Amino acid sequence: MRILIVPLLVLATPAAAAPDTREIEQALRDPATAERIDRSLVAVTDALLDLKVGGVKAALEGRKASPSEQALTVRDLERSEGRDPEVIRRQVREAGPALAKGMNALADAIPAMTRAMGDIEKAIERAAANMPDPNYPKR
Repeated sequence: MRILIVPLLVLATPAAAAPDTREIEQALRDPATAERIDRSLVAVTDALLDLKVGGVKAALEGRKASPSEQALTVRDLERSEGRDPEVIRRQVREAGPALAKGMNALADAIPAMTRAMGDIEKAIERAAANMPDPNYPKR
């Protein structure tokens, strides 16, 4: 009887371990989720623009950074290259609608991905069932 329980547990494990795809789909479709991600991207962009890189730049050039270079940020480098760092910030802020659209597309694809994963699992099981037994006597 115990021998029958083990295969049942093994078969039940993927179903129990799989997250509820409905919850994932709902989270992806929730405008508040997209808004939180959008705000996070803006904050990360600001943090990257304010990252001090003068010491790294000087080290790559094989020298020590001067005191003024120690305060050099990515934002400063962008300006010195003739690029406006505010354009980067604006592009990140404007990416929100595209991000939400992409999240909705991903939510639409979840059922197909779930089916495909099930098909892969079945194919692996079939392949494993056809593997030769290494303990089978050789002739």
